[in-house]
Amino acid sequence: MKAAVRKWEAVREFARGLPEAVMEFPWGPEDCVVKVNKKIFVFLGSVDGPRSPGFSVKLKDEALHGHAMTAPGAEPTGYGLGKAGWVSVPLGEKGAPPLDVLCEWVEESYRTVALKRHLKELDARLQEGPDARNESTG
Repeated sequence: MKAAVRKWEAVREFARGLPEAVMEFPWGPEDCVVKVNKKIFVFLGSVDGPRSPGFSVKLKDEALHGHAMTAPGAEPTGYGLGKAGWVSVPLGEKGAPPLDVLCEWVEESYRTVALKRHLKELDARLQEGPDARNESTG
């Protein structure tokens, strides 16, 4: 379970480091989300609940969506979000995807709701190199 919490924390920090990303708790302290442009791009929930830590992302790219759905325990996100491409991925399952794959999915979800100027900033960071990818803008 400790490895799942570490992955969850790393995913949260990656998401928060994307251009103009904001972490919020719209339904209480146990329901963390990260938004850009006032739109959620990752549901993180909490590490203190009865379930294993996990997250949900929107993956429009069919290949990424299909890949995410093959992760152990992955399923379409509830409340009808799965029909719109949202996938929920638990992090405590044996064989859970590595952190770089999880961050790729978070980035793809971010790209579905971010404005062009956010994407331009993100792409500029990516061109600077992997260490610049997750620098916070303050």
